[in-house]
Amino acid sequence: MAVDRLLPTDESIDLLALVRDLCEHELAPHAAQAEESETFPRDAFRTLGKAGLLGLPYPEQYGGAEQPYEVYLQMLEEIAAAWMSVGVGVSVHTMTSYAMATFGTDDQLDRLLPDMIGGEQLGAYALSEPQAGSDISSMTTRAVRDGDFYVLNGTKAWISHGPHADFFTTFARTSDDPKHGISAFHVPASVAGLSFGAPERKMGLTGSTTTLVNYDDVRVPAANLIGAEGDGMRIALSALDSGRLGIAACAVGLAQAALDLATTYAKERQQFGQSIADFQGIQFLLADMAAAVESGRATYLHAARRRDLGRTFIREAAIAKLVCTDAAMKVTTDAVQVLGGYGYTREFPAERYMREAKVTQIFEGTNQIQRLVISRDLLRSAP
Repeated sequence: MAVDRLLPTDESIDLLALVRDLCEHELAPHAAQAEESETFPRDAFRTLGKAGLLGLPYPEQYGGAEQPYEVYLQMLEEIAAAWMSVGVGVSVHTMTSYAMATFGTDDQLDRLLPDMIGGEQLGAYALSEPQAGSDISSMTTRAVRDGDFYVLNGTKAWISHGPHADFFTTFARTSDDPKHGISAFHVPASVAGLSFGAPERKMGLTGSTTTLVNYDDVRVPAANLIGAEGDGMRIALSALDSGRLGIAACAVGLAQAALDLATTYAKERQQFGQSIADFQGIQFLLADMAAAVESGRATYLHAARRRDLGRTFIREAAIAKLVCTDAAMKVTTDAVQVLGGYGYTREFPAERYMREAKVTQIFEGTNQIQRLVISRDLLRSAP
């Protein structure tokens, strides 16, 4: 069922209508089969790109739609409700473009950003490594200056889009300083020396390809350094703050899809001569699911509105990511329960929703890391 959204402008209302139409006709009908066959949805991203949905929060002068995060995230939620792998992919692409859009020079913005957000390209965020997940400072991928180039060597792990990406926002060590020795680079997929591991065999989001990315003497123009040398940690963490809001919105979209499925099924399923929706046990379960969805949506919108106003939102983003993804895990699990035995089969998407929800508690910073971010910010600001 359609969410009754409060949007700030007539333009955003029209955008919502466009997104819902694409979700209904271009995304939702293909989701189950693509996830079953583990097929990367490149055509879906092209469709969204042609509609201008791969650059929603970025400036119009570079080809974006210049929408506030409050609007972008609600559009992202709609996409994720229709097809979670695509919603997560749009979130990853948007976060990947963030570093350039926020920290790039005027020359870089003119030269690179229009293609990045114009709809034809898809980005990948190359931060994590096999032994450097939550602990970014332990990364070992290295970039060494060689004249007008940097030469990159190392391996990145858990990279969404993998070989399907057109560019990689890559973080590499340019000195041994734990916190100020990391730098950010724009790496086109066409450069020599990039290779990819086999796709990870995952519990969920099987349509979203995730691989290792290997950098073997990859030569990147020095002009593609984003920010100054040593700015990489700051850039990565800043991008993650916004990226966490994207995952929060995707998680709520997934939870909303599970709630809709459970509600419809409860009204149709007959037991003991009546609809199971007539039983108070089911009614209370659905009520708790709805409360979790609405609460999650409120947290990410609160953080987004702070971001749009230029106020700090680090704690609020962490809270949104924590609350929304925990809600997604709970709601999708409860949806399986409402459907009973059918929920455990692939005849209905409830089991897929449940499998997809789990990873939202892990990527873009585990929920344990979110608790660390929240508590540190809380204690730092205490009198």
